[in-house]
Amino acid sequence: MDDAAPAAVAMHATARVVSVNVAAEKGVRKAPRAQVALVAEHGVEGDGHAGPWHRQVSLLAAESIAKMRAKGLTVEPGDFGENVTTEGIVVYELPVGTRLRLGDTLVEVTQIGKVCHDRCAIFYAAGDCVMPREGIFARVLEGGSLRAGDAVEVVT
Repeated sequence: MDDAAPAAVAMHATARVVSVNVAAEKGVRKAPRAQVALVAEHGVEGDGHAGPWHRQVSLLAAESIAKMRAKGLTVEPGDFGENVTTEGIVVYELPVGTRLRLGDTLVEVTQIGKVCHDRCAIFYAAGDCVMPREGIFARVLEGGSLRAGDAVEVVT
């Protein structure tokens, strides 16, 4: 048995992108778009988090947003500052280094969750922020366009 094998991640055969979201500023809700461009080694074109670092793209599962709705919050995709809202895959269980095919693009998971030193605008607007616990971050290995409905596939 190979001890280095990645842990199984809960994923439906039809994992997909629910929403793609952009904001020029950091720490705010992102607005859904019909389509975004992911640029290799840069991130989401026009987004405040884009640049040559390890957190070029943020992802959050629609299932995580549903948990916040169950607490009585009125929240939608993009409200937690994520660039890509997914469905059918528990993204925060993906090990760092996992590669995901998002539509025609390829990203690599670089960080699970984050430390929030200050309560951001998202926290004050929504009453809670699930991103520090269940959001993930990735860098773009292969760019292209991405839109709601595109498939999400674990590559490695």
